[in-house]
Amino acid sequence: MNKPANIIITIAALLALAMPASALTLQDCVLAQGKAHGIGAMQPSKSDGRYFYRLSDDGNSIMRISYKTGDESVLVNTTSQAVTGWDDFEVTADGRYVLLWNNTVPIYRYSFSGDYYVYDIKAKTLKGLTDGGGEEIATLSPDGTRVAYVKDNNVFVRNLDDGTTVQVTRDGLKNNIIYGVPDWVYQEELGMLNTLRWSGDSRTLAFVRWDESQVKMSSIVMYEGACNPHEEYALYPGRFDFKYPVAGEKNSVVSVHCYDIASGTLRQMDVPLDQEDYVCHIDFAPDPSCLMVQRLNRHQNDLRIYYVNPATGTASQVYHESSDTWVDSDMAQQVQYCDDFFVIPSERSGFMQLYQYGYDGKLIRQLTSDDNCIVSNFYGYDSKRGRFYYQSSCGPLNRVVQWVDSRGRVTRLAPSAADGQGTASATFNGDFSYYVGRYSDAATPDQYRIYDHNGKRVRDLQLNQEYARRYTAIDVPRREFFTMQANGYTLNGYIIKPVDFDPSKQYPVIMEHYNGPGSQEVLNRWQMGWEQYFATQGYIICNVDSRGTGYRGKEFESLTYLRLGVLETQDAVAAAQHMAQQPWVDADRIGIMGWSYGGFQTLMAMSEPGSNYACGVSIAPVTTWRFYDSIYTERYMRTPQENPEGYSNFPLNRVEDLKGRLLIMFGSADDNVHIVNSMQYVAKLTHLNRTCDMMVFPNMNHSIRDCEARYAVYQRALEFYDLYLKR
Repeated sequence: MNKPANIIITIAALLALAMPASALTLQDCVLAQGKAHGIGAMQPSKSDGRYFYRLSDDGNSIMRISYKTGDESVLVNTTSQAVTGWDDFEVTADGRYVLLWNNTVPIYRYSFSGDYYVYDIKAKTLKGLTDGGGEEIATLSPDGTRVAYVKDNNVFVRNLDDGTTVQVTRDGLKNNIIYGVPDWVYQEELGMLNTLRWSGDSRTLAFVRWDESQVKMSSIVMYEGACNPHEEYALYPGRFDFKYPVAGEKNSVVSVHCYDIASGTLRQMDVPLDQEDYVCHIDFAPDPSCLMVQRLNRHQNDLRIYYVNPATGTASQVYHESSDTWVDSDMAQQVQYCDDFFVIPSERSGFMQLYQYGYDGKLIRQLTSDDNCIVSNFYGYDSKRGRFYYQSSCGPLNRVVQWVDSRGRVTRLAPSAADGQGTASATFNGDFSYYVGRYSDAATPDQYRIYDHNGKRVRDLQLNQEYARRYTAIDVPRREFFTMQANGYTLNGYIIKPVDFDPSKQYPVIMEHYNGPGSQEVLNRWQMGWEQYFATQGYIICNVDSRGTGYRGKEFESLTYLRLGVLETQDAVAAAQHMAQQPWVDADRIGIMGWSYGGFQTLMAMSEPGSNYACGVSIAPVTTWRFYDSIYTERYMRTPQENPEGYSNFPLNRVEDLKGRLLIMFGSADDNVHIVNSMQYVAKLTHLNRTCDMMVFPNMNHSIRDCEARYAVYQRALEFYDLYLKR
């Protein structure tokens, strides 16, 4: 009985060898199986820079691993405990306790609640943080003796030594008052997920309070569905309600609070805030009497940092930056507070650079100044060696890792290519003695190596060699970069052609777009996506970064200010016309596709005078900025009351000008770009006795990713293009 099975296996193996190693499938290109391998989460030790921690593959053990040698030892094994299978963990600095959590339940796109536990390494005991679980943002104190967390919108602190818990706040209420955990729009647009901050001496806990009582409610209808089904909605749909401020409407009112552990005193800080302001970042400086608070006005063009004394609540301004357009708050949140100074990225010169300030508010020096190398990430300050580590875009398509010292000497580090080509990044340990370098380019899948502080390779982690043999083979479509002139500017783009491309033939083209402010799609990095598979089906894929996209300086990025959709649409049409002029393109068979801002861009371009799109796919599109959230929209458009002309230019006002066939797709539970955008667009179409194709993904959010739904997204798109571009 065994021999026939062996014969079958041998034949199957021979057939597999006979097949082209790179014969792509749609699953390869849009699902996890086709992604380059990563290295998993690595948590640097807080007490010993020689080691990092990692969760075992079965989720039951925490391994301690040497950066230098890769030698592993088991720090914690919970297989004998009543609860196993962890999602993530955090080890205290003294190595006495481990905070673990599992059963995580998504709240919004990036936030979750979970069941948290504390493991005593010496006693080998595991205890739940609370009865019933469901905690959020549990945060260890620096001395490892306490955990602060949020439950039912209130802040609690648990003493790990004696097991007692103190409730710090009491008026937290869903969709009304929130402590510690940011509201929806802060999470989505400012990237803030946790504002619990301990002072360095573990004696003070700071956090932000959101009063969203005046913010209007938004509701999402939930169905039983088939992906992680909700059986409770089998007969009657349910509803998820949350506060969502749209442009021009009321936001949450925020305040900053500090809790003194010894006295149990809770105090509101006297930070100069009005009801329209945002608190976009808080953190303690090394001095525990110094809480640093970033305040941003509603227009987001005036940033101030305050030095706040937690004991008295008094605040003193130490930094101020303003702009005619907006201040990049994402980069400003990368500020690092050191013993005697702080470092903050700023675009004040017209290009993102690093600046060093004293706590007296005086500029010490501008650390970086090469306008050809725009800072794209600040990794931090190495006090032992006097180095400031950062990533920069030396040429908009590439990224390198560098350090600069106080004398202005700049040194480029591995894994950056010698010629600056490709995309390099770094993740440092706590004392900057080691870092994990990641590198890729358009022809090289992600490679991960460990380096020392001087950029010397220590050892390889993941080079994706087997993956590269399959997905960089000669018959896998590749990106080719190009530039084009449009409306007086040079724009960057890429093209993906079929591997059997014949310049004497004419091909259909799909123009891919995003083009939101500060975004970038044309980047010299490894990407395996739907584009490669569609190219194997006979399409040419083209993507061009329009005016307003990132890493070309503040002036270029600000061109679209107060008029989103105008210049990007002109450039999208120009890009399609550029492709139509190529002898190997069929000018009558050009389509367009985009997601989110790209979906907005698709609808705008298809209704623009002079456009030549035969069809388009718009996924989760914004159809009017009046429907979108306050922070993102007002950053670039101000309010509808201040900028009525800018808010009049949107797809809903151009439905009658739509040209070509249209497919709209969206998730019914999209908490970001709500389905009202698509529904109103379709309503206007049908009112004009026009039709479009539409596909809805029940209970899916903006990403439409769960249960491998991306396959259905791109399979439907391909069917649509085959129908209208391959006629």
